Amino acid sequence: MAANPMTQFEVYRIGPEIKIGAFDISFTNASLFMVVSSIAILIVFNLGSKKNLMLPSKMQLLAELSYTFVSKMISDTAGSKAKPYFSFIFSLFMFVLFCNMFGMIPYTFTVTSHIIVTFVLAAFIFIGVTIVGFIKHGIGYLKLFVPSGVPIVLLPLIVVIEIISYLSRPVSLSVRLFANMMAGHTMMKVFGGFVISLGIVGGWLPLSFSVALTGLEILVAFLQAYVFAILTCIYLNDALNLHH
Repeated sequence: MAANPMTQFEVYRIGPEIKIGAFDISFTNASLFMVVSSIAILIVFNLGSKKNLMLPSKMQLLAELSYTFVSKMISDTAGSKAKPYFSFIFSLFMFVLFCNMFGMIPYTFTVTSHIIVTFVLAAFIFIGVTIVGFIKHGIGYLKLFVPSGVPIVLLPLIVVIEIISYLSRPVSLSVRLFANMMAGHTMMKVFGGFVISLGIVGGWLPLSFSVALTGLEILVAFLQAYVFAILTCIYLNDALNLHH
């Protein structure tokens, strides 16, 4: 009998139970792979930042490509005013990307397949961008909810819609990443179960689907990190440059 495809998303404690009041802050498998992803990023960019007198190493090429990619994304999406926030967006993109990619390795844990992780990231972005908007424009930041050229009769309705749309940003941002990663990994597990159940004779078709799905999921892992980062740039652009 094939294993339950949802068991791969279970969070379990590693080590002793640690509680502060009613809050359980024990170290879990999710915590482990967040730490592993962070360490991997530090290793890649530490090795990539070392000078090579002859030819740049693969790590250096990867680091430079990542830097250039994110820098261009910020410039194209949010403009030069967003350059001071490059470090934050770059760190966010690399963290989500590495968490997604580590989740593709068998017997690991996909941190971004849990809504609590993606929602905390999205809520942090939402609060940060809102603070930046008020610091930059003061009370004038509320003009974001009042589009120009709207008839006065429709203005109350439009303002309500704009406020709801703004408040839904962290929800849509977090659910998009969580749902895509969870759905993809679930499908991979289901097809993998079919391969085992059908055996050598009948397992070739689901095996071919599994291979194709794995390639697609690697692409999705990158695209979701990109979408998460570029939406952050778009939200930051709204805070820095009021278009309404």
